[in-house]
Amino acid sequence: MRVLGLDLGDRRIGIALSDETGTVAQGRGVYERRGLEEDLAYLARLAREEGVTRVVVGLPLNMDGSEGEQAAKVRAFAQALAERTGLPVEFLDERLTTVEADRVLREAGLGERRKRKVRDKLAAVLILQAWLDARQGG
Repeated sequence: MRVLGLDLGDRRIGIALSDETGTVAQGRGVYERRGLEEDLAYLARLAREEGVTRVVVGLPLNMDGSEGEQAAKVRAFAQALAERTGLPVEFLDERLTTVEADRVLREAGLGERRKRKVRDKLAAVLILQAWLDARQGG
C-alpha cells in the first residue's frame, strides 16, 4: 500500500509518499502550482509512477473545526484529483501541521529562506504520517 500525502496551498503543494508497507511517510518535494489541469496531470502521473493506491489530503479547518473558503478549495481539488486518478482520497485535519512544521524547522535552526523551501514538504509528511499512525492504531 503506497499512499500519497498532500499539503495543498494556493501557490505550492507539499508532497509526501509512504513506503511500500504504508508505515513511514517521506518527503517527496514541493510542486509549484501551474493551473488546475497541469497540477492534476502532474499528480496523476506521480501517483501512477509510484504505484499509489490512496491519497491523503490535509484539510485546513478553522480553529473551531468549521470549514471555510480554503477547505472548500481543497475539497474541490481533491474531488477533481479522485476523478482524474480513480484513487480514493481521504482528508486529515491539518489545523496544526504548519505550526508544527514551523516549530520543527525553527528548532533545527533553519533561516527563514530555507524554511520556506521545506515547510510545505514537511507539512505533507506530518499529515501523511499522522494518517498512517492513526490507521495502524499508533
